[in-house]
Amino acid sequence: MFTGIIEEVGQVARIGGGNLVINCAKVIEDVQLGDSIAVNGVCLTVTHFDKSGFTADVMPETVRRTSLAELKKGSPVNLERALTLASRLGGHIVSGHIDGTGEIVKFADEGNAILMTVSADSSLLRYIVEKGSVALDGISLTVAQVTDSDFTVSLIPHTREVTNLGSKKVGSPINIETDVLGKYVEKMLKGSSPAPAKAQSNMTLDFLRENGF
Repeated sequence: MFTGIIEEVGQVARIGGGNLVINCAKVIEDVQLGDSIAVNGVCLTVTHFDKSGFTADVMPETVRRTSLAELKKGSPVNLERALTLASRLGGHIVSGHIDGTGEIVKFADEGNAILMTVSADSSLLRYIVEKGSVALDGISLTVAQVTDSDFTVSLIPHTREVTNLGSKKVGSPINIETDVLGKYVEKMLKGSSPAPAKAQSNMTLDFLRENGF
């Protein structure tokens, strides 16, 4: 589990053959084999590490559902270690399980902020609500607007400076994880049905007396 607060921007050292090697420093300060690290919002397991970074295995399913296939040597990636019980939940609950990808279609200046609009499939947009939370490449962001074809988030300069969003352009793919609470609510509502009526009991005082009780 993660918070969507990026700790460090690492750099892809190698990708291919089911492995992803990331050069970084901060997130490996206390790393152990088997630890989870979110890479552009994708929860990956550390299989090797040294003083220069870490290696993680990447399954075909992960490649299909995310933008990791677009990475190449030198690509900047957002990194976050898994949440601990002593951590502050500064963003929102992020599982690291990507729902799908979107495409950045617009940047627009608005005062000291930048509005970033992302197009997405309707199957993702149904879980995105105005003023709700969404994780983009692992970054916890607040939704400013939603339409039938896209949604917009507002970025402060700091966010672009400390994440990989500073290198994103119109047309760039981006990983999307919608708010997990919305998905659970929908699942429960779809699966809800009236509780079965209690069966009529024949257990009466007369019945008990007739049977020796």
